[in-house]
Amino acid sequence: MAPMPSIETLIAFFGVSVLLALSPGPDNIFVLLESAQRGWRAGMCVVLGLCLGLVGHTTAVALGLAAVFAASSVAFTVLKICGAAYLVWLAWGALRARVAAEELTSDSGEATPPVSTGFSPLRMIGRGVVMNLSNPKVLVFFLAFLPQFADPARGSMARQIMLLGLVFMLATLLVFGAIACFSGVFGALLQRSVRARLLLNRFAGLVFLGLALRLATAQR
Repeated sequence: MAPMPSIETLIAFFGVSVLLALSPGPDNIFVLLESAQRGWRAGMCVVLGLCLGLVGHTTAVALGLAAVFAASSVAFTVLKICGAAYLVWLAWGALRARVAAEELTSDSGEATPPVSTGFSPLRMIGRGVVMNLSNPKVLVFFLAFLPQFADPARGSMARQIMLLGLVFMLATLLVFGAIACFSGVFGALLQRSVRARLLLNRFAGLVFLGLALRLATAQR
């Protein structure tokens, strides 16, 4: 039996996946902001969470559950409202974080360097999982995207889709990991200034609100 899918197909699929990961979207913006606020390690935890969320979407497509979900307008609406509510909660947390930044001001008016990023790896991974799974657009996208690279003549469609999902996760891990590292280093410089911290928190809050609005008004 021929390998499934072919090496050429996997290479082409990986290239497309990298381009998709690089294109601006809620997930990579989320990684960018979380890394800038909490450091590259926190950002990498978010990336791991997002990749775990992709496992759920891939499994749903492979088992045929995604098609059932996509056909239900009620399920789509409920999930996107839950996702939007979660983003609003993140926005509220980012806007409130300005108080914590002000408490770190020294007598000279400069921000004291943070001793620790103070994040919980499991919590950040959980944020990534929820962020990804609560976005129905990802599930609908996977339902339309993954089967295009699977060939029934080359074996089980479910196994091919799972393999393609793993390749997509690898591309996401590499691209989003690079974003987390870059943003984390740049964010560490911003954390030395109280004003920069306040602006970063407010900017993150506004971006999360914008993403929440975009998700809440999304159509299938």
